[in-house]
Amino acid sequence: MTRMRIAAVAVIASLGWGHAVWAAVPEPYQATPDLVSAATKEGLVVYYTSTDVQVAEKLGEAFEKKYPGMKVQVERAGSERVYQRIGQEYSSGIHNADVIETSDASNFLVFKDQDWLMPAVPEDVAKLWPEKDRDPDGMYAAFRATLTVMAYRTDLVKAEDAPKTWKDLLDPKYKGKLVKSHPGYSGNVMTATYALSQLLGWDYFQKLGQQSVMQVQSSTEPPKVLAQGERPIEADGNEYNVFILQDKGVPIKAIYPPEGTSIAYGNAAILKYAPHPNAAKLFYSFMFSQQAQQLNDDIGGLRSVRPDVKEKSTRTPLSQIKIIESNPSAVRDAVEDIKQKYEQYFGT
Repeated sequence: MTRMRIAAVAVIASLGWGHAVWAAVPEPYQATPDLVSAATKEGLVVYYTSTDVQVAEKLGEAFEKKYPGMKVQVERAGSERVYQRIGQEYSSGIHNADVIETSDASNFLVFKDQDWLMPAVPEDVAKLWPEKDRDPDGMYAAFRATLTVMAYRTDLVKAEDAPKTWKDLLDPKYKGKLVKSHPGYSGNVMTATYALSQLLGWDYFQKLGQQSVMQVQSSTEPPKVLAQGERPIEADGNEYNVFILQDKGVPIKAIYPPEGTSIAYGNAAILKYAPHPNAAKLFYSFMFSQQAQQLNDDIGGLRSVRPDVKEKSTRTPLSQIKIIESNPSAVRDAVEDIKQKYEQYFGT
């Protein structure tokens, strides 16, 4: 994983950093009949995303239903794989993707520095998104917010025996019972690893690495491992897959430790050399609509920064969770150190 990320960064860095010059922020736009007509003529949106494929495909289906004649091609991988793929393609002059979304906000700092993004501001973003959740130059905005949580199978672990804090995971009684995802693959877990390394120190991860942890890649996987009964406790994984499984009747419960829970903002953007630019603008606008954001919450369990999205009453409101925010620039600068230490402590 570390070598892959280093290679991707090297390719991107070799093109030069910090030289992009941006025009004035574009005027907010709507899905006008002219845009819909131009998009329908193109007929296709190629969407690179790190959102779980079942959720991303539901978004695509809703868009296709709203705009007959349109097709969304979902290309799903972990954030770091998406990041690497764009770096490889753009450095080679290959422009396959129209719209990109990952849970690693630091990716978009790099893409912006490289001048690989098309400025575009949907009207809903201009009106409803907090300033901190959208790029000041109109290059990207927060499509979703994801918490990285602990969780456990309620039929396999009694509530009183479940971990309550991050440090509880170091208890010898949990050895061989944990599953977690990898920061070299998951943007959510990269952000969470940074946050916890700042909060608890690297000594915490060194000790956690001695707990015979089952290692998977994406943050979407640990909840699924719990659902299959392979491990009873999730050391980290995304919150929204826990919600999806709960809705399907799986006895699983998220844990929000008192030390705090890391949040990652999944930014989205239109790529500068999008092969279907009008379709990309239409889809990008749709992504931030009330319909799409509510769908993300209802079906996908994703959190939204859009104020008119209604959370399910069965879910713990964000206002009741101690949230740990991480600066994307700081995460970007720490990536290689995180990868190196993680490989050292977990052997992968």
